Amino acid sequence: MEAKDSNKDFTFSIEGKEYTISEKNNTGENNTTENSKKQILHAPSLTIGAIISGICIAVIVFGIGDLAESSSPLIEKQLSEEPVKPVQITMGTFFENGSPILGNSNAEITLIEFGDYQCHFCNVYYQNTEHEILEKYVMTGKVNVIFKDYTIIGQDSLRAAHAAHCASEQGKFWEYHDILYNNWGGENNGWAGSENILRFAEEVGLNMNEFVECNVDKRYEQQIAASNTDAQKLGITGTPAFYVISANSQQVQTISGAQPYEVFEKVFNSMLEN
Repeated sequence: MEAKDSNKDFTFSIEGKEYTISEKNNTGENNTTENSKKQILHAPSLTIGAIISGICIAVIVFGIGDLAESSSPLIEKQLSEEPVKPVQITMGTFFENGSPILGNSNAEITLIEFGDYQCHFCNVYYQNTEHEILEKYVMTGKVNVIFKDYTIIGQDSLRAAHAAHCASEQGKFWEYHDILYNNWGGENNGWAGSENILRFAEEVGLNMNEFVECNVDKRYEQQIAASNTDAQKLGITGTPAFYVISANSQQVQTISGAQPYEVFEKVFNSMLEN
């Protein structure tokens, strides 16, 4: 495509055919401004209207050629953007707002999981991988575990997370955590509704009056919200998401999704050797 510019015409060619955009003065009675102008497009066929429109836009945006002056000035809108503040990631982003530590608090490695109790792949990880990690690394004192909430699926995700924290008041966070995943039934279909939340509490032997009062008071909503904020700061877009942290070197490695046991084993052993 070639383009040329005259004082009042903008001429271009497509596949050997020339087209011209010109401006003519119109002093008709319906015009309220003496020097008002209208643009006339001379083209052999209306079927190329869309192509010409696109070229006109390119002329305006990129400043190709010099369109004749108009009685109405062209207003350029400037987009003002607020400066983006850097997100501050600290060790608190990983360790605060989570569950009680499972395992040796002085272990060389901490495994932090961001999860949602309704999440399918969180349940896959729990059923297929977590038990082996607990047996070979947590029970041997090499690794400890912290669970942090990222309640992204629905209201029952928040309800289940809150119930687990209420169970924590009675020293049974991890028992309640396990019973939730052992009764997992999908997303937003009621398996983590109010009735089952109470039934699970009875099954793990909680004091029901205290448990109900804790949930009614919504004591842990702010903590769960803060954990969600931590996940967002870290840029987590799905669950489960894992962070493996070395107590000695402060090295942090990420593992995304329901990876098999061997993936975790490789990361643990690498940190333990260093």
